[in-house]
Amino acid sequence: MTEIAEMTNAAETPASPEPNPHRAMITMRNIWKTYQMGVEELHALRDVSFDVEKNDYVAIIGPSGSGKSTLMNLIGCLDSPTKGDYWINGQLVSSMTDDELAAIRNKEVGFVFQTFNLLPRASALHNVELPLIYSGMKAADRQEKAKAALASVELGDRISHRPNELSGGQRQRVAIARALVNNPSILLADEPTGALDTKTSQEIMRLFERLHDDGNTIILVTHEQEIAERAHRIITIRDGKIEKDERIR
Repeated sequence: MTEIAEMTNAAETPASPEPNPHRAMITMRNIWKTYQMGVEELHALRDVSFDVEKNDYVAIIGPSGSGKSTLMNLIGCLDSPTKGDYWINGQLVSSMTDDELAAIRNKEVGFVFQTFNLLPRASALHNVELPLIYSGMKAADRQEKAKAALASVELGDRISHRPNELSGGQRQRVAIARALVNNPSILLADEPTGALDTKTSQEIMRLFERLHDDGNTIILVTHEQEIAERAHRIITIRDGKIEKDERIR
């Protein structure tokens, strides 16, 4: 009877997802994101699966409405999938609560945005310090780390400048320093050259290449083929599905 009861209990217990099988930096398996639009369902992502290894440099490209922004939000733990499993560094984040996702974002992901998202009245140093303030680091320690991050993007001599005293390229470098200051597992950049002229865009892309050479894992979301081709791997997404996944160098 005991054996029968144990078998019955085991059958009633839902199977939990297997641990990340490849121990990749990122593993996505059978990811769906569905929105309810009245009586209709909109499938923004459809059965998406891929891995990203440590120190990979990936561009996600696709037209407007392809699902690339939705995918970026899931990678950055800004949202959760409707179905499927997502691991970052072996942690199953697809079933986490909002508070748990916020903790993972602060620890694992550094964000770079098209519009920089800098505090206009704060210095470059204070803007870069922000993630460290949220994590509770002491003032002296966070200033030291923020100065080092600014030096890594060649802005060590601009720490007291406010955003309106910096060029567009320098503002983006401040944003990149802020993304790097917590030593995240993933640097996630959303259209990072979208607000920049061609020359400055090239400078920022050279900086990303140097950061990759230094060991950073970079995921770049863009609609520009020329920018995507600066990465080492391109994932093309269309109608919510991965159309192509190719390594170009």
